[in-house]
Amino acid sequence: MINLIRKRRSIRSYTGEPIDQETVELLVESLLRSPSSRNINPWEFVVVDDRELLTQLSTSKQHGSSFLKDAALGVVICADSTKTDVWVEDCSIAAILLQMTAQSLGLGSCWIQIRNRQQNREKSSEQFIQELLGLPEQMKVNCIVSIGHPAENRRPLAASQLQYDKVNHNRYQACWQK
Repeated sequence: MINLIRKRRSIRSYTGEPIDQETVELLVESLLRSPSSRNINPWEFVVVDDRELLTQLSTSKQHGSSFLKDAALGVVICADSTKTDVWVEDCSIAAILLQMTAQSLGLGSCWIQIRNRQQNREKSSEQFIQELLGLPEQMKVNCIVSIGHPAENRRPLAASQLQYDKVNHNRYQACWQK
């Protein structure tokens, strides 16, 4: 697992090659196996492979979502906010498991933040997606994960580039010794 974590990088450039159905099913399985607080499973997912919808979703934010139009898949990760107050955390866990599964299958992925972002001056990214996909009001959108065959090769960070100064030992400002 640590080797997957070492290799995983955000990929924003895709070849356009489709993802076979068996691989999509593995990605979906990873979502459905995601843990959640008290096993409530408030999350729900919209797997989008329709080119027109991906293009529309790529405009869900003013910045940082345009590359979605070239991905093979966009997975909208949302949750019924009436079921639990920790839906954001539950969705975030599902998103990272999806990204790690994609990495293990040789695919690239990138998290697209939706919660608390704007599509334009009048409409939030969440409202735009709710309308586009027919989501009810209580279904809150955390993020979209783009997935596809990478058209870029991003090198893993070297261990020397890791921010060990952000790690404390036993107490805050007690530096971690590697």
